[in-house]
Amino acid sequence: MSVLASNRPPLRVFRDPSCVGRRELLSNSVSSISSRRATAPAPDLHLASRSTEEQSLDLTETMLSLFPFTTRRVLFSTTTFSLFLHTSKHLSVAHALGDSSVTTEDVASRVFLSGPLFPSEERTVEIFEKNTYSVVNIFDVTLRPRLNATGSIEVPEGNGSGVVWDNNGHIVTNYHVVGNALSRSPGPGQVVARVNILVAEGRLQKTFEGRLVGANRAKDLAVLKVDAPAEFLKPINLGQSSSLRVGQQCLAIGNPFGFDHTLTVGVISGLNRDISSKTGATIGGGIQTDAAINPGNSGGPLLDSKGNMIGINTAIFTNTGASAGVGFAIPSSTVLRIVPQLIQFGKVVRAGLNAEIAPDPIANQLNVRNGALVLQVPGNSIAAQAGLLPTTRGLAGNIVLGDIIVAVNDKPVRSRADLLKAFEEYNVGDTVLLKIQRGNQSLELPLVLEETGI
Repeated sequence: MSVLASNRPPLRVFRDPSCVGRRELLSNSVSSISSRRATAPAPDLHLASRSTEEQSLDLTETMLSLFPFTTRRVLFSTTTFSLFLHTSKHLSVAHALGDSSVTTEDVASRVFLSGPLFPSEERTVEIFEKNTYSVVNIFDVTLRPRLNATGSIEVPEGNGSGVVWDNNGHIVTNYHVVGNALSRSPGPGQVVARVNILVAEGRLQKTFEGRLVGANRAKDLAVLKVDAPAEFLKPINLGQSSSLRVGQQCLAIGNPFGFDHTLTVGVISGLNRDISSKTGATIGGGIQTDAAINPGNSGGPLLDSKGNMIGINTAIFTNTGASAGVGFAIPSSTVLRIVPQLIQFGKVVRAGLNAEIAPDPIANQLNVRNGALVLQVPGNSIAAQAGLLPTTRGLAGNIVLGDIIVAVNDKPVRSRADLLKAFEEYNVGDTVLLKIQRGNQSLELPLVLEETGI
């Protein structure tokens, strides 16, 4: 059975005029309105002043005349056409903002010339430009910057700052800046850090190997040496920390969080603070400042308003790890005493007594509340020859207290720590006058200081 093509005329479909689809409804509406507008007479000029509400009412009447029934969909269509066929005042404003007749010069803000700096600003700029070449960036060779989960670079804690000490390539920094490398007990001359030195106006830095010269954990100081050309080395100028006054201006230069040669400004907030350094040692005579000091500033200089170094930035007091407005620096008087010894001997040669001094808890148990109690004195020591008496036991087994040192050259000594601080001001071979309490007697005993481990 074959199927043949049919030549019959197509069937005509008749629909109920009350059944109209949504698309046809909207299409007929647009066509009807467009045809009415095309055949409508020219509008009266007075109609331009008619309100938007009146024009919307006319459109609504037109739509209702087209559709004898009103549903939610038709009502929505009416609202939509009103937005497109009647320009609102808001659209007019937006159109005005894009006026092509307005030029960039008409809307641009006026730019004022900065003019010369104030004298105080000029002085700060001069201090920074003069000393920035004396500040170096130090990286512990055992630590490496690494990427964290967010893709940003985390700067290791061993990254810090340092200062050029002399033309021989000696660099001074904090012990804890290279502490990770020093924990491996490197010998003198071994490489413990990479040192970046600023060498040109264009912020060009050269990297050199930092070899260990000497370090002292108790004072949180270390000296490195770089083999850099003399023209790259700009030694920093030292100032007197002993003449500082609370309230005077100070400046800190360093490399916080790896941002090299950053300047912060503040004031001296306090003097003679006991600094608890990251090495666990307590450093006396510290300088307190509110100049922002952050991780990476350690080892950098604290400058006075004349541009002289008055301290080495070493610690911050914070609960978050960032600056909280309380920073500390090792005074230049301590630096000036320690660094030459590290360069000459590789260690600190401390002057003092070749005698054992009782720790404060033991002294308190023996009812010694004021002064430094002498426990033992070697028989061949200078202290024994001078007549200093140790603590002993009596025939009945009772403890006989030795001499109690209460002053050094009229400087009061209230504890063992005070005695050690007093001796820091002197060198081996210096003669000091000790005031001692021996039983009920007060005596003065001249004594020559010798090298000691205390």
